[in-house]
Amino acid sequence: MNMKWNFKRSPKETDKAKKSAAREWLNAIVFAVVVSTIVRGLLFSAYAIPSGSMEGTLLTGDYLFVSKISYGPRMPFTPVAVPFLESTITSDSIKTYWDGIKLPYYRLPGVSEVKKGDIVVFNKPEEADPAYNRPVDVRTNLIKRCQATPGDRLEIKNAQVYINGKPAPNAEKQQTSYTVTTDGSTINPRVFTDLHIEPLQQTDVATWVMIIPQASLATLKGYSNIKSIVPVIEAAGQYDPAVFPHDERFKWNADNFGPLVMPKRGITIALNDSTMTLYRRAIELYENNKVEQKGGKVFINGKESNAYTFKMNYYWMMGDNRHNSLDARFWGYVPEDHIIGKAMITFFSTDSEGNLLHKIRWNRILRSIN
Repeated sequence: MNMKWNFKRSPKETDKAKKSAAREWLNAIVFAVVVSTIVRGLLFSAYAIPSGSMEGTLLTGDYLFVSKISYGPRMPFTPVAVPFLESTITSDSIKTYWDGIKLPYYRLPGVSEVKKGDIVVFNKPEEADPAYNRPVDVRTNLIKRCQATPGDRLEIKNAQVYINGKPAPNAEKQQTSYTVTTDGSTINPRVFTDLHIEPLQQTDVATWVMIIPQASLATLKGYSNIKSIVPVIEAAGQYDPAVFPHDERFKWNADNFGPLVMPKRGITIALNDSTMTLYRRAIELYENNKVEQKGGKVFINGKESNAYTFKMNYYWMMGDNRHNSLDARFWGYVPEDHIIGKAMITFFSTDSEGNLLHKIRWNRILRSIN
């Protein structure tokens, strides 16, 4: 007698198997999102260089790993948010976070404090202004080099940074603008490429304005048709309203600035017209006090105050591409609660202007950052 075996699943078994497979996929996705969120929040995250403010040291198109454990992981201010997305989608009206729950600033212990010379990723302080109305941790990310730490006295003289009266070391690949005069002959375009020079404009047949890395200056000066290379520097005392603190009494500009002392947790300052111009932003916006100035007096949270003690530490961040960087010279110091992490490694890099064969900058992959 022939026997036929029927292994066909019943509809119920098929549905159950499909549901089981779907559940496994869902569990795997949830697990991956949770793990990656923890890694991004506590260990490290990726960051893409969007502009040329750190050009020379970092290039537009570089992708970095940013260490959270270096300075200690910052706990979220807005714990309810869509992972991996920017703070808004297409317009400011569509938010990827819910600010109904806001947590106070707290940071876990880290390996070290922020040090001068570190390349730091942080939230944009300018977006503390009421017009932006965003919690700290969903503000735009920026990357700059730390020039001054809490309590430091910073001054810029003829584009050179001074900390506590001494010239600060310049980054190896720092660059700024120069006026280059030739004998009237043409500069080979290959020179610009080889020396990483960015020509901004040619004012006449013999005169150029260029952004030149420090490391390329000596080589460029060695060309026989180069007659002079002079830094482009705004004169001391020339007031620039775009520069912090945006007050005519402080005739500062991007190349001649200060002196300015960085606020430090626990330090007390006297309150007067001058100090309020320099520090009101920190007292009011970053440390969340209601500040009023009436009849030559200062009122903090409704009480007349002659002095103020800072609750947080503050840092001074500047781009290595000095004449192509919107940085602390324009919006002031960076509060500690805006610090995200330390840039450590370039893990990938693409050149938007390169052809198909030169789209990837292979020599920048897995390069340490300093």
